[in-house]
Amino acid sequence: AIHHLESGEIANLQPLDGEAPLSQSTALFKTAQLEVIRLVLPKGRSMPLHSVAGDHGAMLQGRIEVTVPGQVQTLQAGQLLYLRGGEPHSLLALDDACVLVTIVLGK
Repeated sequence: AIHHLESGEIANLQPLDGEAPLSQSTALFKTAQLEVIRLVLPKGRSMPLHSVAGDHGAMLQGRIEVTVPGQVQTLQAGQLLYLRGGEPHSLLALDDACVLVTIVLGK
């Protein structure tokens, strides 16, 4: 099972500082309404076309190319991208990137 934070437990969200190849993605916490994941993508790493059931957004360090059907965008540090639940998308890290993914599971 994937470790999720316990109430009161601290997680590191600091910049990668060149450690992306050594860092791991982490499922931070999950409730009935929300899941938060720290996704680490070293430069050149990709995630193939996939979808997530809930609405979600991402803020990050670095740059990633986000492809949704018919559109390619570059998401940079300090920006937020909103995707509706079920919308197919793929990712490509243009730099070492750290993405804070928030998934709304229930409304």
